[in-house]
Amino acid sequence: MTRCGNFYGGGDLNFNRIVPGTIRSALSGEPPVIRSDGSLIRDYFYIQDGVAAYLQLAERMDTLPVHGQAFNFSNENQLTVLEITNKILGLMGREDLSPVVLGETKGEINHQYLSAEKARKTLGWKPQYSLEAGLRETIAWYEEFFRDD
Repeated sequence: MTRCGNFYGGGDLNFNRIVPGTIRSALSGEPPVIRSDGSLIRDYFYIQDGVAAYLQLAERMDTLPVHGQAFNFSNENQLTVLEITNKILGLMGREDLSPVVLGETKGEINHQYLSAEKARKTLGWKPQYSLEAGLRETIAWYEEFFRDD
């Protein structure tokens, strides 16, 4: 069993999600919209690290006694929605765009994150991408995607 942080990366066309939505807004020169109050804390996990984590776990299943165990995979970066939005805007050079904070969401988990300590110790796993590196690759993917539009 695996659990992962909030995946982000190129190819996610659900622009209601904060990462692709913020990137699309910035590329359009529009302020990104945050549906919550911006204070919700999440653990953002680059999809390339997620793929590598699943592959590493699969490769180790025959050599380690891991059957039936749960593993968390995460960068263990805890950021508010407002922080990830501003990080993306900064990486895109769009600090001139201030997020519109709607404060409309209800019933959300306030602080959601994972410890990947077990995966590090048992599997020798660690993420290969920093948040900034993953976001840069993600931004580049969307720049190319929207360039073709």
